[in-house]
Amino acid sequence: MDIYKKQHSKGKLHAYERIEMLVDEDSFLEIGNDIKNTNKGISIEEKIPYDGVITGFGCISGNKVFIYAQDFAVMGGTLGENHGKKIVNLMKLALKEEKPIIGILDSGGARIQEGAFALSQYGKVFNYNVKASGKIPQISIIVGPCAGGAVYSPALTDFVFIVDNIGKMFLTGAEVTNKALGTNYDKSTYGNSEYVSKRSGVAHFRYCNEEQCYINVKKLIIFLSNKKFENNLPFRTWNFNLPSSSRRVYDMKLLIEQIVDRNSFIEVKKEFALNAITGFALIKGIRIGMVANQPYAKAGILDCDASDKIAEFVRFCDSFSIPIITLVDVPGFMPGEAEEAKGIIRHGAKIVYAYSESSVLKITIVIRKAYGGAYIAMGSKSLGTDYVFAWENAEIAVMGAKEAVSILYKKELNSLNDIEREKYYKDKAIEYQKLLVDIDNAAKWGLVDAVIKPEQTNKYIFRCLSQRENETSEMFKHALNPL
Repeated sequence: MDIYKKQHSKGKLHAYERIEMLVDEDSFLEIGNDIKNTNKGISIEEKIPYDGVITGFGCISGNKVFIYAQDFAVMGGTLGENHGKKIVNLMKLALKEEKPIIGILDSGGARIQEGAFALSQYGKVFNYNVKASGKIPQISIIVGPCAGGAVYSPALTDFVFIVDNIGKMFLTGAEVTNKALGTNYDKSTYGNSEYVSKRSGVAHFRYCNEEQCYINVKKLIIFLSNKKFENNLPFRTWNFNLPSSSRRVYDMKLLIEQIVDRNSFIEVKKEFALNAITGFALIKGIRIGMVANQPYAKAGILDCDASDKIAEFVRFCDSFSIPIITLVDVPGFMPGEAEEAKGIIRHGAKIVYAYSESSVLKITIVIRKAYGGAYIAMGSKSLGTDYVFAWENAEIAVMGAKEAVSILYKKELNSLNDIEREKYYKDKAIEYQKLLVDIDNAAKWGLVDAVIKPEQTNKYIFRCLSQRENETSEMFKHALNPL
């Protein structure tokens, strides 16, 4: 067919092929195929097949999903009045049946010939994105241009997948921006898949081709659709050691792999805010959301982007009743004028709000250190976390002992000679460490529920999870406003 060749010539699949790659064989039922474009606005002589968007439902590994796919080969996949109405109708059906909805976006934007009639339909799509928020999973797949007002629909959905070379997202294109502002942005990289995955954080997942993208969309749908997965395998043999020095970096992902079921970790926004890790996984077949600091990047410190990333993920898990496991190794919030100017106070407050608001089961493990306000924000007991455990030799404090002594005893230290100063500093650091930093004191004060050996981590997490596994959850908690 010509429309297939038209897409293939651009290195893209056709809308029907994309749907077929997503759903189980012979499970897709198209609805609204006979709907054509309206005659409002400038007349279009030939009627547009299905008004440029294919809508219907099918199954992914037996789990029902609703799907719409914009067809760039038909009128550039532009959104007209009936095009928008078809999407909204599908969203209403998905909401009624409480099933996920997947949008495959490949469109030139609003149909110019229909003017405001097309624009008003974008508004209705956005409206139903918000109505569906927190009630059903919403997934957007960007496999073509997504520009102007059109980008707000995927921005309102829970997860954005994008494909290299063909997917683009921007509010204003490079050409218009350069002309208006006198800039010289590169058209080939402005708003491309790497840009929105690494720099802006708009996209949650990026893949090299469409096939890999759809494989991973299916993996996520299967995870979100099942409360429990079979896994009778024993925990892995413990094989993780922290560096001997508390100042040395390590890869937190190696610890996560040690805790969760093999090959079950689905990392979310893995290219954005590398100092924080978020993702889904299984522990003995039980679904969990995983949040962690990443010492390997910026020492795991919390900055504006990491704060947004964590808060967004925590709120999703809470809304869909997925227990949250938090692994803490955080030196604090990022200091400095740059982060203050970006609003680190506002952004950091989002984590505090997300953890405090959530009613899902929360388990926190303090791995090495939890300092200052970042200790509070990262799923502390005071924010309502159900269980907080800490590894032996972990530290909870306003700051490290050496830093604290330098501030508390500055006057005394300055009055001493070098030899006296060194001894005084060392003695006070030991005293401060014993009184206010050692984890045993935190346990005595009820800040942690137990001090555990590292190799006991899996057992403690699993026992807490399994005891709450059969509890019923609220039908609807809250919408997921963009963070």
